[in-house]
Amino acid sequence: MAEQNQNPKEGCCTATKTMGTLFKVILGLVFLGLGMRAIWVWRVELIALIKGCIGLFLILAGIITLAIAKD
Repeated sequence: MAEQNQNPKEGCCTATKTMGTLFKVILGLVFLGLGMRAIWVWRVELIALIKGCIGLFLILAGIITLAIAKD
């Protein structure tokens, strides 16, 4: 009796789940396209940003390396 009451509407929501999944896939593709377009439009600024972050990245890598070597 308890087994029958656990999932009374087991197969009723497959269309809703499919539409939700389809919406998420389309939204993901839109975001992916917008991101690629943003990288293409601002590629010069992006390269400058990456060059500016190299020093900070190396400092962080050095701190992590020293923390690991300390143990």
